[in-house]
Amino acid sequence: DAGGAAPVLDAAAAPVLDAAQLAEAFALFSHASEELSTAYAALQAQVGQLSERLSVLMGALPAGVLVVDRAGTVVQANRAAEGLFGGGLAGMAWAALAARLEDSGTPGEFVLRRDPATVDGDARRLALSESELDSGAERILLVHDVTDTHRMRLTAERNERLAAMGEMVAGLAHQLRTPLAAALLYTGNLRQPELDPAQRAMVADRALERLRYLERLIRDMLLFARGDSAGRQRFAVCELLAELAHTLEPVARARQVAFAADCGCGEAELVGDRKALGGALTNLLENGIQACEAGGTLRCEAALVAAADAGIGAPAVRFEVRDSGRGIAPELQERLFEPFFTTRAEGTGLGLAIARGVARAHGGDITLRSTPGQGAEFTLVVPLAAAPNGALENP
Repeated sequence: DAGGAAPVLDAAAAPVLDAAQLAEAFALFSHASEELSTAYAALQAQVGQLSERLSVLMGALPAGVLVVDRAGTVVQANRAAEGLFGGGLAGMAWAALAARLEDSGTPGEFVLRRDPATVDGDARRLALSESELDSGAERILLVHDVTDTHRMRLTAERNERLAAMGEMVAGLAHQLRTPLAAALLYTGNLRQPELDPAQRAMVADRALERLRYLERLIRDMLLFARGDSAGRQRFAVCELLAELAHTLEPVARARQVAFAADCGCGEAELVGDRKALGGALTNLLENGIQACEAGGTLRCEAALVAAADAGIGAPAVRFEVRDSGRGIAPELQERLFEPFFTTRAEGTGLGLAIARGVARAHGGDITLRSTPGQGAEFTLVVPLAAAPNGALENP
């Protein structure tokens, strides 16, 4: 157009072009839909296979598995879990199941009495652990039945003690014969008519001294042979340490040894045989007093330590007994825990062996660190008491 007018478009051409594009778009959409449907079907098949494999795996696991949601309700449980707690676990509150568990005294282990009508009944010892999903919506609880393992461990410990007892028979005969012969000699002297009352009293005192030594030796032998704890109760750590300090401070003062005790455990509690643990610590403290010269120092401290620092795989209380004595030669340090080995003339040689046995019976241990001329440090570690179900209940 020479006049510069705008070009005129063909109105009939646009609908034809749009229809072709629309048909092509529909074809592409249909193809994509078919691909998505095929992929979805394949994904469903994979999910079905995975679900089937997971069900088979959970059913075959010897450990109990429970899946607990955020509200604390059991949403899934395998056959092993139902064999321990009973059927119909899905939909139950985990807190109700956890309430049936009793503290065993060992961190992470609990006692389940499946027959409440009896004292022991069909009691099982269970080890519990949990893992939270990344989403935080659910937790997976693993329940291991460690009853047989626990029994075998107790049997192995007892067999070890019996084997040690067998090796000590010869030493025991010597230990008993010497004080018994002295007691018999002193007792025989009491028959001499020429003894005046003062001499007779002195001979009688010496005979009684030897007989008391024999009594102490036999008592220690029985404690070592038994090895386990007679009872279990909860008690505060700081109360135990205060009681020991009250008992041992006069003994230390009589030997002119400065004694101090410090507890940094707050309200923390232990579960176990309070008398046995107190006896083990008393033995360490008495040894420390004996090792110090007049003017020496003895210190006992109790502190809480994390599982990573305790060396026993659980949060614990660490008792440290440090003295300023003459120290212990390296070649003697490990032998100190052997039955009947002693560096003291009046010692039975069983105190430290019993103390280590008590510590291990409570899931802990005793270690020694010493340098000749620089004193000695005994460390007794015992796992902290855990709330029976607190670690596994929903916060």
